[in-house]
Amino acid sequence: MGSVVDAANKEATESSHINKKVKVVFVLGGPGSGKGTQCANIVKHFGYTHLSAGDLLRAEQNSGSENGAMIKNVIKEGRIVPSEVTVKLLQRAMEQSANDKFLIDGFPRNQENREAFESVIRIEPEFVLFFDCSEEEMQKRILNRNQGREDDNMETIRKRFRTYIESSLPVIEYYNSKGKVRKIDATKPVEEVFEAVKDVFAPLNDKVAS
Repeated sequence: MGSVVDAANKEATESSHINKKVKVVFVLGGPGSGKGTQCANIVKHFGYTHLSAGDLLRAEQNSGSENGAMIKNVIKEGRIVPSEVTVKLLQRAMEQSANDKFLIDGFPRNQENREAFESVIRIEPEFVLFFDCSEEEMQKRILNRNQGREDDNMETIRKRFRTYIESSLPVIEYYNSKGKVRKIDATKPVEEVFEAVKDVFAPLNDKVAS
């Protein structure tokens, strides 16, 4: 009897890559760096569909499925969900969308995520939008926000910071070596941050329009 991860991997492999041409931008930054807020602005101004890996995982864990129970335990322990599971959820969301432009928020969170995405979905991102923010500022924002999220307690926040530093920063370094990282100073006010984001997306939008 195979594991949940084996089943997810088998399904992802069998369904192969996305059956349409899509444009993908990865959005990375630590917890509390403001990724979600800025993604909403990008959706409104540039017509992308926002896919949050975290939101997809939370929805799955609340669905009552076997996958969901496993995801819940992994997140509670501050660990990263197996790549095949997250890739499968992202693939399903892109297939079901009528759009062909996607912001993938909070993914890839490690090199294994990245390799699974590229091998299963067979797409490289147009670029990686990286929201650079100090740990002190991110911690302050998380504690101040009132989302009622179960994973916003102090112990889990510290685990998420450690996971981000150990796992996500090497992904940013990898894409930076390929000239694909667009770094944004996320410590500034929301409006100023979005002005910098617009400067990144405008050339891409112009290229599509021409």
